[in-house]
Amino acid sequence: MQLVRQKKQKTLHGRRRTAGSRGRAGVVLSALLVAALGTACGSGDSGGTPDPTGSGKAGAALGARGEQRGPAARQARLVAAKKWKLAKPPLEAPPAPKGKPELTTREGFEVDGHENLPPVFTTIPTKDKVVFLTFDDGAEKDPEFLKMMQELRIPYTAFLSDYLVRDDYSYFKEMQAAGVTLNNHSVNHRYLPALSYEKQREEICGQQDTMQRMFGKRPTAFRPPYGNYNEDTLRAAKSCGIKAVPLWNAEAFPKRMDYRERDRDLHPGDIILTHFRGREDWEGSMPDLVRNVMKTVTDKGYAVARLEDYL
Repeated sequence: MQLVRQKKQKTLHGRRRTAGSRGRAGVVLSALLVAALGTACGSGDSGGTPDPTGSGKAGAALGARGEQRGPAARQARLVAAKKWKLAKPPLEAPPAPKGKPELTTREGFEVDGHENLPPVFTTIPTKDKVVFLTFDDGAEKDPEFLKMMQELRIPYTAFLSDYLVRDDYSYFKEMQAAGVTLNNHSVNHRYLPALSYEKQREEICGQQDTMQRMFGKRPTAFRPPYGNYNEDTLRAAKSCGIKAVPLWNAEAFPKRMDYRERDRDLHPGDIILTHFRGREDWEGSMPDLVRNVMKTVTDKGYAVARLEDYL
């Protein structure tokens, strides 16, 4: 299924695939990370709590938000890039916009009555040369991935399905404590347009209840499984407290990138989809995936920004 522009469909089909370096942290890296991350608090919608004791949690949260700047932060990123075998260090995203952009539904992605329903979009309207990295499902729980993203200070957003997450909520609690926003991807990852309105509400609202119980917060963003939805999906999502439905404009794999647009390229504000998957599903680990997507993003002159700063 190609990621190309869709027009005049009430049920929309996105691309979904189920998907999945180890290195020693040296004294120099640790010192640089402490210097870069230990002096300021980030703000945001993540549910993470800064740790005033300096035990490491606060530094992780700051790293995920990517808000600490300056020479020490840049040097820490250089060292971390070398440790994690990135060809180049990630580019630093600009400060979060003071005013949030207006989010509207992408042309061709509308349903009947959409003006009163959450917007569905694949790209954030911005002139900043940034993209947004999002991970779906929750099957692979690789601790090296958590370390890598914190040390590289790459922001990302998770969309979780409970049937894949429930065997280890603690993994995602650690992610949340590092400043990552956890969003709704339904309870069982079913093809929602085939379900009745009430069954769709059970999938979406049920996941809202679980997220509140396990992570202390009801998300306001929802990504329908497979990118498929209809009017009932969006009505149900709105009734559950959902305000935005981010889809994607590109998809990352360990060895390639797929694009929705015919020019097969990234654009300012593009949302990138990938998955919590590992070697059992893909030819590579989650760190391999990160190395591939960051090479593409950085080579094209883009920084990864925090999606929630723009929602």
